[in-house]
Amino acid sequence: MGTSHRSGVLRRSNDTARLLVTSIMGMVLGYFIGVSFPSVYLSKINLPSSLMTSLDMAFTDEPHSSPSRSFPENLGSGSSPLTPKIYVPTNPRGAEPLPPGIVVAESDFYPRRLWGEPSEDLKRKPKYLVTFTVGFEQRNHINAAVKKFSEDFQILLFHYDGRTSEWDQFEWSRRAIHVSARKQTKWWYAKRYLHPDVVASYDYIFIWDEDLGVEHFNADKYIQLVKKHGLEISQPGLEPNNGLTWQMTKRRGDREVHKDTEEKPGWCSDPRLPPCAAFVEIMAPVFSREAWRCVWHMIQNDLIHGWGLDFALRRCVDPAHEKIGVVDSQWIIHQVIPSLGNQGQSDSGKAPWQGVRDRCRNEWRIFQDRLSTADKAYFSQL
Repeated sequence: MGTSHRSGVLRRSNDTARLLVTSIMGMVLGYFIGVSFPSVYLSKINLPSSLMTSLDMAFTDEPHSSPSRSFPENLGSGSSPLTPKIYVPTNPRGAEPLPPGIVVAESDFYPRRLWGEPSEDLKRKPKYLVTFTVGFEQRNHINAAVKKFSEDFQILLFHYDGRTSEWDQFEWSRRAIHVSARKQTKWWYAKRYLHPDVVASYDYIFIWDEDLGVEHFNADKYIQLVKKHGLEISQPGLEPNNGLTWQMTKRRGDREVHKDTEEKPGWCSDPRLPPCAAFVEIMAPVFSREAWRCVWHMIQNDLIHGWGLDFALRRCVDPAHEKIGVVDSQWIIHQVIPSLGNQGQSDSGKAPWQGVRDRCRNEWRIFQDRLSTADKAYFSQL
Protein backbone atom coordinates (compact mmCIF):
# COMPACT_ATOMS: atom_id res chain seq x y z
CA MET A 1 0.00 0.00 0.00
CA GLY A 2 2.84 2.37 0.76
CA THR A 3 4.39 1.87 -2.67
CA SER A 4 1.10 2.57 -4.44
CA HIS A 5 0.65 5.84 -2.50
CA ARG A 6 4.10 7.11 -3.40
CA SER A 7 3.53 6.29 -7.06
CA GLY A 8 0.35 8.41 -7.13
CA VAL A 9 2.15 11.35 -5.62
CA LEU A 10 4.88 11.16 -8.25
CA ARG A 11 2.36 11.08 -11.09
CA ARG A 12 0.62 14.19 -9.79
CA SER A 13 3.95 16.00 -9.45
CA ASN A 14 4.90 15.10 -13.02
CA ASP A 15 1.53 16.31 -14.32
CA THR A 16 1.96 19.64 -12.54
CA ALA A 17 5.47 20.08 -13.91
CA ARG A 18 4.34 19.31 -17.46
CA LEU A 19 1.47 21.79 -17.14
CA LEU A 20 3.81 24.48 -15.89
CA VAL A 21 6.35 23.89 -18.65
CA THR A 22 3.59 23.85 -21.30
CA SER A 23 2.21 27.18 -20.03
CA ILE A 24 5.60 28.84 -20.11
CA MET A 25 6.32 27.57 -23.62
CA GLY A 26 2.92 28.80 -24.77
CA MET A 27 3.58 32.27 -23.37
CA VAL A 28 6.99 32.47 -25.03
CA LEU A 29 5.59 31.20 -28.34
CA GLY A 30 2.74 33.70 -28.17
CA TYR A 31 5.16 36.55 -27.55
CA PHE A 32 7.26 35.73 -30.61
CA ILE A 33 4.17 35.32 -32.78
CA GLY A 34 2.83 38.67 -31.58
CA VAL A 35 5.99 40.66 -32.29
CA SER A 36 6.28 39.08 -35.74
CA PHE A 37 3.06 40.77 -36.93
CA PRO A 38 3.10 44.42 -38.22
CA SER A 39 2.26 47.11 -35.67
CA VAL A 40 -1.35 48.24 -35.58
CA TYR A 41 -1.42 51.93 -36.46
CA LEU A 42 -5.04 52.77 -35.87
CA SER A 43 -7.47 51.00 -33.60
CA LYS A 44 -10.99 51.78 -32.55
CA ILE A 45 -12.45 52.26 -29.12
CA ASN A 46 -16.00 50.98 -29.00
CA LEU A 47 -18.09 52.82 -26.46
CA PRO A 48 -21.16 51.09 -25.06
CA SER A 49 -24.53 52.52 -25.97
CA SER A 50 -25.29 53.15 -22.29
CA LEU A 51 -22.42 55.64 -22.08
CA MET A 52 -23.47 57.48 -25.23
CA THR A 53 -27.02 57.64 -23.91
CA SER A 54 -25.67 59.31 -20.78
CA LEU A 55 -23.84 61.87 -22.91
CA ASP A 56 -26.98 62.56 -24.93
CA MET A 57 -28.98 63.11 -21.74
CA ALA A 58 -26.65 65.96 -20.84
CA PHE A 59 -28.35 67.93 -23.65
CA THR A 60 -31.96 66.78 -23.28
CA ASP A 61 -34.33 65.47 -20.63
CA GLU A 62 -35.82 62.90 -22.98
CA PRO A 63 -34.09 59.52 -22.64
CA HIS A 64 -33.50 57.66 -25.88
CA SER A 65 -31.28 54.91 -27.10
CA SER A 66 -28.11 55.64 -28.99
CA PRO A 67 -26.12 53.19 -31.08
CA SER A 68 -22.58 52.42 -29.99
CA ARG A 69 -19.99 54.63 -31.65
CA SER A 70 -16.30 54.23 -32.23
CA PHE A 71 -13.58 56.84 -32.06
CA PRO A 72 -10.03 56.84 -33.44
CA GLU A 73 -7.49 56.17 -30.74
CA ASN A 74 -5.60 59.27 -29.66
CA LEU A 75 -2.51 58.92 -31.82
CA GLY A 76 0.79 60.22 -30.58
CA SER A 77 -0.37 60.74 -26.99
CA GLY A 78 1.88 58.13 -25.42
CA SER A 79 4.79 55.82 -25.90
CA SER A 80 2.77 52.70 -26.66
CA PRO A 81 3.98 50.73 -29.72
CA LEU A 82 0.40 50.97 -31.00
CA THR A 83 0.53 54.79 -31.23
CA PRO A 84 3.31 55.92 -33.61
CA LYS A 85 4.90 59.31 -33.18
CA ILE A 86 3.81 62.11 -35.56
CA TYR A 87 5.95 65.14 -36.27
CA VAL A 88 5.28 67.35 -39.30
CA PRO A 89 7.64 70.37 -39.33
CA THR A 90 5.65 72.08 -42.12
CA ASN A 91 2.55 72.27 -39.90
CA PRO A 92 1.80 75.59 -38.14
CA ARG A 93 3.82 76.20 -35.01
CA GLY A 94 2.54 74.03 -32.18
CA ALA A 95 0.64 71.68 -34.50
CA GLU A 96 3.62 69.53 -35.48
CA PRO A 97 2.32 66.43 -33.59
CA LEU A 98 -0.87 66.40 -35.70
CA PRO A 99 -1.47 64.73 -39.07
CA PRO A 100 -1.79 67.50 -41.70
CA GLY A 101 -5.25 66.32 -42.73
CA ILE A 102 -6.76 67.38 -39.37
CA VAL A 103 -5.03 70.79 -39.08
CA VAL A 104 -7.30 73.83 -39.52
CA ALA A 105 -4.98 76.83 -39.31
CA GLU A 106 -7.46 79.56 -40.27
CA SER A 107 -10.81 80.78 -38.98
CA ASP A 108 -13.48 83.45 -39.58
CA PHE A 109 -16.38 85.29 -37.96
CA TYR A 110 -19.17 83.40 -39.71
CA PRO A 111 -21.84 82.54 -37.10
CA ARG A 112 -22.74 78.84 -36.93
CA ARG A 113 -25.97 77.09 -35.95
CA LEU A 114 -26.31 74.76 -32.97
CA TRP A 115 -28.15 72.17 -35.09
CA GLY A 116 -28.18 70.61 -38.55
CA GLU A 117 -25.33 69.69 -40.87
CA PRO A 118 -22.22 71.91 -40.59
CA SER A 119 -21.93 71.98 -44.38
CA GLU A 120 -25.36 73.61 -44.57
CA ASP A 121 -24.77 76.34 -41.95
CA LEU A 122 -23.81 79.17 -44.28
CA LYS A 123 -26.16 80.27 -47.01
CA ARG A 124 -23.92 83.26 -47.72
CA LYS A 125 -20.29 84.00 -46.87
CA PRO A 126 -19.41 87.72 -46.58
CA LYS A 127 -16.23 88.51 -48.50
CA TYR A 128 -15.17 91.56 -46.51
CA LEU A 129 -14.88 92.44 -42.82
CA VAL A 130 -15.84 95.83 -41.35
CA THR A 131 -14.93 96.70 -37.76
CA PHE A 132 -15.99 99.72 -35.74
CA THR A 133 -14.85 100.49 -32.20
CA VAL A 134 -17.93 102.00 -30.61
CA GLY A 135 -19.69 103.46 -27.63
CA PHE A 136 -23.47 103.37 -27.39
CA GLU A 137 -23.71 107.17 -27.50
CA GLN A 138 -22.58 107.07 -31.14
CA ARG A 139 -25.20 104.48 -32.15
CA ASN A 140 -26.88 106.73 -34.71
CA HIS A 141 -23.60 107.38 -36.52
CA ILE A 142 -22.82 103.66 -36.59
CA ASN A 143 -26.32 102.78 -37.72
CA ALA A 144 -25.96 105.14 -40.68
CA ALA A 145 -22.52 103.75 -41.48
CA VAL A 146 -23.53 100.08 -41.34
CA LYS A 147 -26.33 100.71 -43.82
CA LYS A 148 -23.68 101.68 -46.39
CA PHE A 149 -22.37 98.11 -46.41
CA SER A 150 -24.13 95.31 -48.30
CA GLU A 151 -24.50 91.67 -47.27
CA ASP A 152 -21.04 91.03 -48.69
CA PHE A 153 -19.64 92.74 -45.57
CA GLN A 154 -19.48 91.14 -42.13
CA ILE A 155 -19.99 93.73 -39.37
CA LEU A 156 -17.92 93.42 -36.19
CA LEU A 157 -18.41 95.90 -33.33
CA PHE A 158 -15.83 96.39 -30.60
CA HIS A 159 -17.54 97.93 -27.55
CA TYR A 160 -15.35 100.09 -25.31
CA ASP A 161 -18.23 100.98 -22.96
CA GLY A 162 -19.57 97.49 -22.25
CA ARG A 163 -23.05 98.24 -23.64
CA THR A 164 -23.71 95.49 -26.16
CA SER A 165 -27.27 94.20 -25.78
CA GLU A 166 -28.76 97.69 -26.24
CA TRP A 167 -27.71 97.63 -29.89
CA ASP A 168 -30.40 95.06 -30.63
CA GLN A 169 -32.77 97.93 -31.34
CA PHE A 170 -31.16 97.85 -34.80
CA GLU A 171 -32.17 94.89 -36.95
CA TRP A 172 -28.66 94.43 -38.36
CA SER A 173 -27.17 94.16 -34.86
CA ARG A 174 -28.50 90.61 -34.47
CA ARG A 175 -26.37 89.52 -37.43
CA ALA A 176 -23.28 91.42 -36.30
CA ILE A 177 -20.48 90.12 -34.10
CA HIS A 178 -20.08 91.94 -30.77
CA VAL A 179 -16.90 91.99 -28.67
CA SER A 180 -16.72 93.95 -25.44
CA ALA A 181 -13.82 95.16 -23.31
CA ARG A 182 -14.12 98.42 -21.40
CA LYS A 183 -11.99 101.47 -22.22
CA GLN A 184 -9.92 99.87 -24.99
CA THR A 185 -8.94 101.21 -28.40
CA LYS A 186 -9.44 99.71 -31.84
CA TRP A 187 -5.76 98.78 -32.13
CA TRP A 188 -5.94 96.95 -28.81
CA TYR A 189 -8.89 94.99 -30.23
CA ALA A 190 -7.20 94.49 -33.59
CA LYS A 191 -4.10 92.94 -32.03
CA ARG A 192 -6.16 90.51 -29.96
CA TYR A 193 -9.10 89.62 -32.21
CA LEU A 194 -7.98 90.20 -35.80
CA HIS A 195 -5.07 87.80 -36.10
CA PRO A 196 -4.38 87.18 -39.81
CA ASP A 197 -5.35 83.52 -39.47
CA VAL A 198 -8.70 84.55 -37.92
CA VAL A 199 -9.60 86.99 -40.70
CA ALA A 200 -8.11 84.93 -43.54
CA SER A 201 -11.52 84.42 -45.16
CA TYR A 202 -11.96 88.12 -45.91
CA ASP A 203 -10.44 89.84 -48.96
CA TYR A 204 -10.40 93.27 -47.28
CA ILE A 205 -10.53 94.39 -43.65
CA PHE A 206 -11.92 97.82 -42.67
CA ILE A 207 -10.70 99.13 -39.28
CA TRP A 208 -12.70 102.31 -38.75
CA ASP A 209 -13.42 104.89 -36.07
CA GLU A 210 -16.96 105.58 -34.93
CA ASP A 211 -17.20 109.28 -35.82
CA LEU A 212 -17.26 109.09 -39.62
CA GLY A 213 -19.94 110.66 -41.81
CA VAL A 214 -20.75 108.35 -44.72
CA GLU A 215 -23.38 110.21 -46.73
CA HIS A 216 -21.13 110.17 -49.82
CA PHE A 217 -19.78 106.65 -49.38
CA ASN A 218 -20.78 103.36 -51.03
CA ALA A 219 -18.85 100.30 -49.87
CA ASP A 220 -19.37 98.16 -52.99
CA LYS A 221 -18.15 100.94 -55.27
CA TYR A 222 -15.23 101.53 -52.95
CA ILE A 223 -14.11 97.90 -53.28
CA GLN A 224 -14.39 98.12 -57.06
CA LEU A 225 -12.08 101.14 -57.14
CA VAL A 226 -9.57 99.58 -54.75
CA LYS A 227 -9.30 96.56 -57.03
CA LYS A 228 -9.20 98.66 -60.19
CA HIS A 229 -6.27 100.77 -58.96
CA GLY A 230 -4.39 97.94 -57.23
CA LEU A 231 -4.54 99.40 -53.71
CA GLU A 232 -3.42 97.07 -50.92
CA ILE A 233 -3.81 99.76 -48.24
CA SER A 234 -6.30 102.59 -48.70
CA GLN A 235 -8.82 104.95 -47.15
CA PRO A 236 -11.69 107.09 -48.40
CA GLY A 237 -10.92 110.72 -49.11
CA LEU A 238 -11.75 113.20 -46.34
CA GLU A 239 -13.96 116.24 -46.71
CA PRO A 240 -11.41 119.07 -46.43
CA ASN A 241 -13.50 121.27 -44.13
CA ASN A 242 -13.64 118.88 -41.17
CA GLY A 243 -10.92 117.18 -39.13
CA LEU A 244 -8.24 117.23 -41.82
CA THR A 245 -4.64 116.74 -40.65
CA TRP A 246 -2.70 115.73 -43.76
CA GLN A 247 -2.94 116.94 -47.34
CA MET A 248 -2.58 113.36 -48.55
CA THR A 249 -5.97 112.37 -47.18
CA LYS A 250 -7.88 115.38 -48.54
CA ARG A 251 -10.46 114.46 -51.15
CA ARG A 252 -9.85 115.58 -54.70
CA GLY A 253 -12.91 116.19 -56.79
CA ASP A 254 -11.34 115.60 -60.19
CA ARG A 255 -10.35 111.91 -59.94
CA GLU A 256 -11.23 108.47 -58.57
CA VAL A 257 -8.02 107.84 -56.64
CA HIS A 258 -4.78 109.65 -55.80
CA LYS A 259 -1.53 108.20 -54.49
CA ASP A 260 0.61 111.27 -53.77
CA THR A 261 0.35 114.93 -52.80
CA GLU A 262 2.34 118.05 -51.95
CA GLU A 263 2.78 118.82 -48.28
CA LYS A 264 4.31 121.74 -46.46
CA PRO A 265 7.91 122.56 -47.43
CA GLY A 266 10.39 120.29 -45.72
CA TRP A 267 7.84 117.71 -44.61
CA CYS A 268 8.80 115.10 -47.21
CA SER A 269 12.39 114.03 -47.71
CA ASP A 270 11.29 112.02 -50.74
CA PRO A 271 8.11 112.57 -52.85
CA ARG A 272 7.45 108.82 -52.70
CA LEU A 273 7.58 108.65 -48.89
CA PRO A 274 5.06 109.67 -46.16
CA PRO A 275 3.33 111.99 -45.76
CA CYS A 276 3.57 112.86 -49.46
CA ALA A 277 2.96 109.29 -50.70
CA ALA A 278 2.62 105.71 -49.43
CA PHE A 279 0.46 107.10 -46.64
CA VAL A 280 -3.05 106.86 -45.19
CA GLU A 281 -4.22 107.74 -41.68
CA ILE A 282 -5.19 105.28 -38.94
CA MET A 283 -8.67 106.82 -38.79
CA ALA A 284 -10.32 104.74 -41.52
CA PRO A 285 -7.81 102.38 -43.12
CA VAL A 286 -8.72 99.44 -45.37
CA PHE A 287 -6.28 96.55 -45.76
CA SER A 288 -6.08 93.70 -48.20
CA ARG A 289 -5.74 90.26 -46.65
CA GLU A 290 -2.06 90.09 -47.63
CA ALA A 291 -1.20 93.57 -46.36
CA TRP A 292 -2.96 92.97 -43.05
CA ARG A 293 -0.92 89.83 -42.43
CA CYS A 294 2.15 92.06 -42.30
CA VAL A 295 0.57 95.04 -40.51
CA TRP A 296 -0.81 92.90 -37.68
CA HIS A 297 2.70 91.74 -36.82
CA MET A 298 3.91 95.36 -36.70
CA ILE A 299 1.23 96.45 -34.19
CA GLN A 300 2.85 96.61 -30.76
CA ASN A 301 1.06 94.76 -27.99
CA ASP A 302 1.38 97.56 -25.42
CA LEU A 303 0.97 100.58 -27.72
CA ILE A 304 -2.78 100.78 -28.09
CA HIS A 305 -3.43 104.12 -29.84
CA GLY A 306 -1.61 103.30 -33.07
CA TRP A 307 0.09 106.67 -33.43
CA GLY A 308 3.05 106.40 -35.80
CA LEU A 309 1.74 103.22 -37.37
CA ASP A 310 0.45 105.09 -40.44
CA PHE A 311 3.97 106.26 -41.31
CA ALA A 312 5.22 102.65 -41.20
CA LEU A 313 2.46 100.95 -43.21
CA ARG A 314 4.55 101.36 -46.36
CA ARG A 315 6.85 98.58 -45.12
CA CYS A 316 4.12 96.01 -45.74
CA VAL A 317 3.59 96.57 -49.51
CA ASP A 318 5.94 97.04 -52.42
CA PRO A 319 6.10 99.40 -54.21
CA ALA A 320 4.31 101.33 -51.48
CA HIS A 321 3.84 104.56 -53.44
CA GLU A 322 1.77 102.60 -55.99
CA LYS A 323 -0.17 100.27 -53.67
CA ILE A 324 -1.20 102.77 -51.00
CA GLY A 325 -3.72 105.45 -51.92
CA VAL A 326 -6.82 107.50 -51.18
CA VAL A 327 -10.17 106.85 -52.90
CA ASP A 328 -11.54 110.29 -53.76
CA SER A 329 -14.85 109.45 -55.39
CA GLN A 330 -16.04 107.56 -52.27
CA TRP A 331 -15.41 110.00 -49.47
CA ILE A 332 -16.24 110.47 -45.80
CA ILE A 333 -16.41 113.25 -43.22
CA HIS A 334 -14.42 113.14 -40.00
CA GLN A 335 -16.79 114.50 -37.37
CA VAL A 336 -14.12 114.75 -34.66
CA ILE A 337 -16.15 113.43 -31.73
CA PRO A 338 -13.72 112.85 -28.80
CA SER A 339 -15.78 110.03 -27.32
CA LEU A 340 -12.91 107.64 -26.57
CA GLY A 341 -10.85 110.51 -25.18
CA ASN A 342 -13.52 111.01 -22.55
CA GLN A 343 -12.98 107.41 -21.42
CA GLY A 344 -9.67 108.50 -19.90
CA GLN A 345 -9.00 109.36 -16.27
CA SER A 346 -8.13 112.69 -14.68
CA ASP A 347 -4.52 112.80 -13.54
CA SER A 348 -2.51 115.64 -11.98
CA GLY A 349 -5.34 118.07 -12.62
CA LYS A 350 -5.58 117.22 -16.33
CA ALA A 351 -8.89 116.53 -18.05
CA PRO A 352 -9.42 112.90 -19.11
CA TRP A 353 -8.96 113.71 -22.80
CA GLN A 354 -5.65 115.47 -22.10
CA GLY A 355 -4.22 112.35 -20.48
CA VAL A 356 -5.28 110.29 -23.48
CA ARG A 357 -3.71 112.77 -25.91
CA ASP A 358 -0.45 112.80 -23.94
CA ARG A 359 -0.24 109.03 -24.12
CA CYS A 360 -0.92 109.12 -27.88
CA ARG A 361 2.05 111.41 -28.42
CA ASN A 362 4.25 109.38 -26.13
CA GLU A 363 3.35 106.17 -27.95
CA TRP A 364 4.31 107.76 -31.27
CA ARG A 365 7.79 108.50 -29.87
CA ILE A 366 8.13 104.99 -28.41
CA PHE A 367 7.09 103.35 -31.68
CA GLN A 368 9.57 105.44 -33.68
CA ASP A 369 12.37 104.49 -31.28
CA ARG A 370 11.51 100.79 -31.44
CA LEU A 371 11.36 100.81 -35.23
CA SER A 372 14.67 102.64 -35.51
CA THR A 373 16.32 100.26 -33.04
CA ALA A 374 14.97 97.22 -34.91
CA ASP A 375 16.26 98.59 -38.22
CA LYS A 376 19.73 99.21 -36.82
CA ALA A 377 19.88 95.76 -35.23
CA TYR A 378 18.89 94.10 -38.48
CA PHE A 379 21.30 95.97 -40.75
CA SER A 380 24.18 95.56 -38.30
CA GLN A 381 23.93 91.80 -38.82
CA LEU A 382 24.33 92.03 -42.59
